[in-house]
Amino acid sequence: MINIFVREIAKFIPSEERDPRFLQSLAMTITINFMKKFLPAFILIVLGIAARFLPHPANFAPIGAIAIFSGLYLPKKWAVVLPLAAMFFSDMFIGFYAWPIMLSVYTGFIIMGLIGLAVRKNKKLSTILGGTILGSVIFYLVTNGAVWAFGSLYPHTTAGLMQSYYMAIPFFRNSLLGDLFYTGALVGAYEASLALLYREKKAAVMAK
Repeated sequence: MINIFVREIAKFIPSEERDPRFLQSLAMTITINFMKKFLPAFILIVLGIAARFLPHPANFAPIGAIAIFSGLYLPKKWAVVLPLAAMFFSDMFIGFYAWPIMLSVYTGFIIMGLIGLAVRKNKKLSTILGGTILGSVIFYLVTNGAVWAFGSLYPHTTAGLMQSYYMAIPFFRNSLLGDLFYTGALVGAYEASLALLYREKKAAVMAK
C-alpha cells in the first residue's frame, strides 16, 4: 500500500527528475512513520481482543503489557485508550460484570499505561522491567482490594482483606508472568522491527 502511494506521488515528478533511490528512501521514511504511529495500535487492539478468547491460563493475558507498551512508544492518549478499548470490546462479547470491580480492573490498566509513560522518559531494560513489575503489583492490589470491598466472598474486615490478597496469589503469579512475557515480546519485536527499518533506510542513503 505504501509503495502504491509512493508511485502515485512519483507521477507528479517529471520522469527525467525521478531518482529511484529518493523514492526508495521516501517509501522507507513513510513505512517507519506508519510503524511508529498506526500499525502498533491496530495490532495491539487485535492482540488484546483475540487473547481473551483464545485458551490461556487464568490471568495470563496481554492487556497489562499493551498498557505498558502503549505508554512506552505510542502517543500519550493511546496509553489509556488502547488497553481500555481492547478490554471494552472483548467485554461486550464475554460479558460485563459488577461495575465497581470492573471499574477497578479498568483503573488498574490505566495506571499501568501511566507507568509506561513515566518509564518512557528513561527507557531501558531495567526501567521497563521494573515498571512492568510495579504495574502488575498495583493491578493486583487495586483489583483484589475491590473484590474484598464490593464483593461478598470475604468478610469486610482486615482479616478478610488479607484473605482476599492471599487467595489471589496464584492469579497474581500468572498475571505477573503474562505481563513480563508479553511486554518483553512486544518491546523486543517493535525494537527489532524499527532497527531493521532504520538499517535499510541507512543503506539506501549510503547507496546514493
